[in-house]
Amino acid sequence: GNPATVNDPALTARMLPSLQAVVGADNVYEPPLQMGAEDFSFYAQQVPSMFFFVGSTAKGIDPATAPSNHSPQFLLDESSLDVGLRALLQVSLDYLHQGEAG
Repeated sequence: GNPATVNDPALTARMLPSLQAVVGADNVYEPPLQMGAEDFSFYAQQVPSMFFFVGSTAKGIDPATAPSNHSPQFLLDESSLDVGLRALLQVSLDYLHQGEAG
């Protein structure tokens, strides 16, 4: 199986303000540990990495009971695509800019 996906602590601390700038500090949190497998862990073993989730449950639906993204009943709040794109862009641009400044 795949090894655990573990975020690099230094990179995560460095990129946390980028995510908070996009969605607000109250909407960025460390989720509980999960048993799911993710092949991203192989990349994270080679280079400092950060894996994050973007919530996509529609308003008014309890995330605890909503069908997962692997279910045929999955219902995506399409506005989450914009949030995910903005988050990835912000993290990427800030990372590149900090690399130039460092």
